[in-house]
Parts: sequence; structure tokens; C-alpha cells
Amino acid sequence: MKSAALGKDTSPIEITITQFGLWLCLNDEEYFLSYTDHPFFKVATINDIYNIELHHKEHLYWPKLDVDLSVSILKNPHHFPLIAH
Repeated sequence: MKSAALGKDTSPIEITITQFGLWLCLNDEEYFLSYTDHPFFKVATINDIYNIELHHKEHLYWPKLDVDLSVSILKNPHHFPLIAH
């Protein structure tokens, strides 16, 4: 007898918070967002950081922080030199 298929993954983004920044695991790839480059995360609450939405498989949005980042920015930050302060 075959077992039933596992349910759908409800959390496609894994977030680890460190003293230096955030690690995001998305689609089997890891990205580091330092507080130096992304200072808005340093002062954010844990709930606000974990309140993340994934749109169109490549657009990350933190509604409480009003922060938008694309996978392109995470993969190639040197192509996007403007950093908000």
C-alpha cells in the first residue's frame, strides 16, 4: 500500500537571523543580507522580518517594512549599487 503524498510546502523561504544580517534560503539557494547593506532589517522586529511574501517566484516583499527585493538583486548586488538608508 502506498502512502499518501506529502502536503505542499507552506514556507518556501527559510530565514535565519544573525547578529550580522539575515540568511535567506529560497529555491535551494542561500543569500546573505548584511545589516550594513540592508539597515532596515537591523531595527525590524522578528515578526516583521518573518512576515515575508514571495510573488512570481522571484520577488520578495516585507509588507510591514515596505521592502521589496528581487532574486536578481540578491544574486547580483553589484548590479544594483543604490542602497536605501
